[in-house]
Amino acid sequence: MAASLTRLEGCLTRLQSVMTTSRAFSACRPLAQNVPASLWKLGRLNHVAIAVPDLKKARTLYQDIMGAQVSETVSLPEHGVYTVFVDLGNTKLELLHPLGEDSPIAGFLQKNKAGGLHHICIEVDDIKAAIVALKERNIRILNQEPKIGAHGKPVIFLHPKDCDGVLVEFEEA
Repeated sequence: MAASLTRLEGCLTRLQSVMTTSRAFSACRPLAQNVPASLWKLGRLNHVAIAVPDLKKARTLYQDIMGAQVSETVSLPEHGVYTVFVDLGNTKLELLHPLGEDSPIAGFLQKNKAGGLHHICIEVDDIKAAIVALKERNIRILNQEPKIGAHGKPVIFLHPKDCDGVLVEFEEA
């Protein structure tokens, strides 16, 4: 009986500690208020891009085997890629295949023969303001001026070494 009472008292002490911490945390300002005001806003995940060595095989996987809605293949000569979008409802997968030997995807596939994750794309509400703010914070941008991406909207790419090893694309929403 004494041992049970001691355990119960220990639980109550821990619970009081958690409640005190919880109250202190809830009294703090929300994290978003600790971020400096910005002229641009980060939006939703637009797509995850996957470099594929065989575009026809990849389309078949997502469309015929998994039953996803898959777009037609579109060539984007300015980016050196063929692209196909797989609609997942809340986001998309972008299947990338090289368009010519100088394609950045050709170089990626030389290093990654089976293909793999190439980049993520996040929407921003004002890409020009994002460029200014990122440069002020020493984030390198791979294309100094926005290019028109696969959705017909301006895009930029951020250097992976400045983004924890991930190639990040921003697309104006």
